[in-house]
Amino acid sequence: MNLSWLLETDSKSLRSMNGSRRNSGSSLVSSSSASSNLSHLEEDSWILWGRIVNEWEEVRKKKEKQLKDLVRRGIPHHFRAIVWQLLCNAQNMPIKDQYSELLKMTSPCEKLIRRDIARTYPEHEFFKEKDSLGQEVLFNVMKAYSLVDREVGYCQGSAFIVGLLLMQMPEEEAFCVFVKLMQDYRLRELFKPSMAELGLCMYQFEYMIQEQLPDLHIHFQAQSFHTSMYASSWFLTIFLTSFPLPVATRIFDIFMCEGLEIVFRVGLAILQMNQTELIQLDMEGMLQHFQRVIPHQLDSGPDKVIQAAYQVKYNGKKMKKLEKEYTTIKTKEMEEQVEIKRLRTENRLLKQRIDTLEKGAPRYSEESVLQLERELVQARLKEAESQCALKEMQDKILDIEKRNTSLPDDTNVARLQDELICVKLREVEALTGLKELRQQVRDLEDHWQRHMARTAGRWKDGPKKNTLCELQDELMSVRLREAEAQAELRETRQRMLEQETQNQIHSNQLRRAEQESRCLQECVQTLTLQNKDLHGQLQEIKRRQAELECKSKEEVMAVRLREADNIAAMAELQQQISELEIQKEEGKVQGQLNHTDSSQYIHDLKDQIAELKDEIRCLKGQRGRPGQPTFDGIHIVNHYVGDHGTYQSSDEDAVKGPSLQETQQRSRVRIRLPANLGDTDSEEEEEEDDDEEDEESLRLTVPPSGSHKSTTV
Repeated sequence: MNLSWLLETDSKSLRSMNGSRRNSGSSLVSSSSASSNLSHLEEDSWILWGRIVNEWEEVRKKKEKQLKDLVRRGIPHHFRAIVWQLLCNAQNMPIKDQYSELLKMTSPCEKLIRRDIARTYPEHEFFKEKDSLGQEVLFNVMKAYSLVDREVGYCQGSAFIVGLLLMQMPEEEAFCVFVKLMQDYRLRELFKPSMAELGLCMYQFEYMIQEQLPDLHIHFQAQSFHTSMYASSWFLTIFLTSFPLPVATRIFDIFMCEGLEIVFRVGLAILQMNQTELIQLDMEGMLQHFQRVIPHQLDSGPDKVIQAAYQVKYNGKKMKKLEKEYTTIKTKEMEEQVEIKRLRTENRLLKQRIDTLEKGAPRYSEESVLQLERELVQARLKEAESQCALKEMQDKILDIEKRNTSLPDDTNVARLQDELICVKLREVEALTGLKELRQQVRDLEDHWQRHMARTAGRWKDGPKKNTLCELQDELMSVRLREAEAQAELRETRQRMLEQETQNQIHSNQLRRAEQESRCLQECVQTLTLQNKDLHGQLQEIKRRQAELECKSKEEVMAVRLREADNIAAMAELQQQISELEIQKEEGKVQGQLNHTDSSQYIHDLKDQIAELKDEIRCLKGQRGRPGQPTFDGIHIVNHYVGDHGTYQSSDEDAVKGPSLQETQQRSRVRIRLPANLGDTDSEEEEEEDDDEEDEESLRLTVPPSGSHKSTTV
């Protein structure tokens, strides 16, 4: 097979997703100029898929695993039509030649197909216009297949698959691929009127949910949310109606290569990704979630969900086993339905016989008597079998009741009622059938009583007739007992179903109780840890508070020590001032100072007073006494010793001590020293000039009470 020839013959199939067609060129070499704008990765992909298509038979046989990996990564759009035909072996089908003849015929499904055409991809450019090319070719393919397979005919959902094929290839090739899909990919069994294959897929998928997502399965059962309510469209349309078209197309690539397995994998991956949200919703909320939320989760692309799909556990052998189990279950159901039909038929025949007996006693031969005896023996055997089956069912019921008594009771009746809703729905059909059987038995009994009343006088006619009537009577009684036994067997099975349901409910309650207990233990542990953390924080706060209190006490002690030091320094300064004043007074009284010496002495004294003034000013600045009044002279005010012999602090002076103005108003004793001191003999001569030299004189003022001392120069 030559690659260039394939591309030429399939040029019509290289159609874009919006319905536009595009020629593929005569060869890969001639198409290199058209793909010059592609990236190197895309060019490599084109070359690789070109080689695969060119050497398809060899690749399919020897490199099947590598081919699957490439398909999972996605088939390039321009190779998709060719590869799909090669994957399903639809490139050379004889039925392709019959397509034009099929279009000339009339199909009984044409009205249904026309009705659903407008609903298929209503937003896609290729199909949205009424009577457009897309709708016309879609109608042609669906009509042709309905004529080829009259058993299936037309089924809703198949049009979406055909529509996707028409987006990739011409209608003749799409028709061939669709026929192959229906025959070899289980789609025909899915679209049959009975849809038996769809029921099998639902059974297998529900088992996978129960095995891999047990919590979600319990929630679905509690909400009566059946698998078919959300997953049937996944299998019928291969996600084409549920996911964005690019994502569904990538999944369809894998479906063409691997079959329905990818639908199971992707479906379970979607449930895993949304398990947390679904468990918190009711039935209506879950339906809205599947319809509105999940499709938007895949807008970013299919890679995430495909990667998650191949993390799902899928066991092919287990699927085969589940298929056998499902077939067995359906066979038993069919047998039960056949048995019910047989009983109804027998009841109808009995009624007919009773009506015949009521009209008149016919003549019976020996052969008819022997036939009645054989029927009587068979009826007794069936009655014995029914009794054995009934006994077995009763033993099972007793065993289940014993196991149920060992389970703890649950007072939450409302929760039990919610769980029993789905079970009650299943019981309705069985109860209806049971009521019908009981009604039929009552009708038979009424007919029999009427028959006995009407033919009471005819049983004494002769021995043969009496024997025949006895056999008929016994046969009627046996069949009545058989019908009663069947009804009782039905009722016993119903009771067994109820017991099994209660057992399942109790198991679910135990599981929920264990989960609640674990949650409570986790809450207790969390609260204990939080309590420990809070206790540690409290201890840390107390420690910091103690440190702050100690630090504040140390600071208070340091302040008090500094204040004491300042008081001591001021006391020393007061002592020095007092000593200086005493020295001045002694110098004047004793006349030891001459004029020169006294001037020098006064100058030195002034310097000492200035130094003392600076020191006092510094001390006052440290003690922070604002608003100190100004003086025209130099005033040195010392703290005096109180009555208790203690020095007052600066705060006590501000509150209790006399003000500076009050101190100045007190009586003073002044000692004057002339500016020019001479000998003691010349003091009297210079007394006259005292008034003129007041401004230049030195005055020592001593308060009489001794509370404050001041020296003024």
